[in-house]
Amino acid sequence: MEQNTQNTALLVMDTQVGILGMLPDAGTFLSNVAKAIATAREHNIPVIYVVVGFRQGTPEINMSNKSFSTFKERFAGLDMGEFMKVHPDLAPQADEVTVIKRRVSAFAGSDLEVVLRAFGIQHMVLTGIATSGVVLSTLREASDKDYRLTVIADCCADGDEEVHRVLTTKVFPRQADVVTLEEWSKI
Repeated sequence: MEQNTQNTALLVMDTQVGILGMLPDAGTFLSNVAKAIATAREHNIPVIYVVVGFRQGTPEINMSNKSFSTFKERFAGLDMGEFMKVHPDLAPQADEVTVIKRRVSAFAGSDLEVVLRAFGIQHMVLTGIATSGVVLSTLREASDKDYRLTVIADCCADGDEEVHRVLTTKVFPRQADVVTLEEWSKI
């Protein structure tokens, strides 16, 4: 698969240890994402990490937010610095950017768009957990912002395999190129 890698960035989203713990088989996912990161680095494609996190005490979480309010008490007692750490197998290099988001989309409450503009990025390659969470929300918002998008299907994971399948085969292709890691690695 021939791709133009100019103005492209690989986004590695929500690959925090605590989030990976929710996957029944994180090993394959970790291995695949590590390979995607290696490919990006080999081709001088910026790797941008996106993590979800909050200030101590989670003042950003409103109790009317159905998704996050269920975690408010649990997050309130966590060391957010530790919670936001990317899994060591995927850890960012010293010169790679990590963006902190406050909601599901990588854009929500973060400076992602400022970073993308600074790098001149027009094409985002998406990986992450969960397919039905950060990947879906980021894809939708990025598409509305006129970014070109690629999703590496086997570098995305979801607790529900059927939801992952439907999104990557039926929903995402309307707004993004959906490829396998093997296809993307041939850039």
